[in-house]
Amino acid sequence: MAWYTSCMNREQVPQYGILALQGDFERHRDMLARLGIPSIEVRKSSDLKQADALILPGGESTTIIKLLERSGLDEEIQVRAAAGMPIYGTCAGLIVLAKGIEQHPEQPTLGLVDVIVARNAFGRQIDSFEADIPLTIREDGVQSEVRGVFIRAPYITEAATAVQVLGRYNEKIVAVRQGNLLATAFHPELTNDSTVHSYFIEIVSQHLKQLGGEQ
Repeated sequence: MAWYTSCMNREQVPQYGILALQGDFERHRDMLARLGIPSIEVRKSSDLKQADALILPGGESTTIIKLLERSGLDEEIQVRAAAGMPIYGTCAGLIVLAKGIEQHPEQPTLGLVDVIVARNAFGRQIDSFEADIPLTIREDGVQSEVRGVFIRAPYITEAATAVQVLGRYNEKIVAVRQGNLLATAFHPELTNDSTVHSYFIEIVSQHLKQLGGEQ
């Protein structure tokens, strides 16, 4: 595995943090564990300091951002992101990462990914569904079909030119990357498909290689 090879030259295995204030963070831990990746649950500043990368899970975006603000983690995550820390957000995590929310300009976000999202855009809980999503994540440009679960899922209505659109479903943008920031409107962690998490691991690996080269 490319992740394993890249880490052989490091003194320490990268630490993956999963925000554990609210939402389906345990399923992300399970997915990483299946890939042989250690992780920690991030609930406070001292946890975040241990993390080389961070996953923001699904859940309730308004609750997550309030808890981030209450703990002070919102500003700390913004600082770490500006320094290049890789972050991956799923569903509500995408909303938290976004620059703004359509029809809800009053809701604060981390404002890290230059996109506008529509909340619950695919319908209510009863409208949840599972689908195959073609993603452009390979260096050769060939699309990879991944499985994702949509639960009260958002989609992206506007994306700046700096944002790379990785995938769409029914013409709606559901996966993007901006630098070391990755976001999907769907939940790959609720399936057996580890493609997206493996892609995030590669982003982290490349980031740490660059840091090692700068030292």
